[in-house]
Amino acid sequence: MDAHDQLTIGDVVARSGFPHSALRYYEREGLVAAGRTSGGQRRYERSVLRRLAFIRAARSIGIGLDEVREALDALPADHTPTKADWTRLSKTWRGRLEEQIDALVALRDGLDSCIGCGCLSLARCRLMNPGDVAAAAGEGARMLPAALRRPPT
Repeated sequence: MDAHDQLTIGDVVARSGFPHSALRYYEREGLVAAGRTSGGQRRYERSVLRRLAFIRAARSIGIGLDEVREALDALPADHTPTKADWTRLSKTWRGRLEEQIDALVALRDGLDSCIGCGCLSLARCRLMNPGDVAAAAGEGARMLPAALRRPPT
């Protein structure tokens, strides 16, 4: 590393917005790399800022660190992620994100209908008992575990 192109951990914290602890964690996990001075202080290449931006973008859309690591591992070790890299790698996550969006929309719409009508009835609730399938199990609070059911008084 060229000494003029090195950043201290404080520089990286100030420029990236990540706390010291996150940088050390990401270093232990192999997501970013730091060199050391003769006194043992961390020094980062400027390109670490782009890697951290990539990590932040992936995490903000719900991508786990294991998947982020796989994506970064697909790049050459000395390669700074580019917009083209992000576009290519994010395409692999698109299908799963679409499924999550669809599930959240269904959950939102189900909540609206339940809260909107105010019935809280398992006979009509599309969230907890679609099609009143619980009726086949008999009377009472069949959705509750047996230990939580009170005997009729």
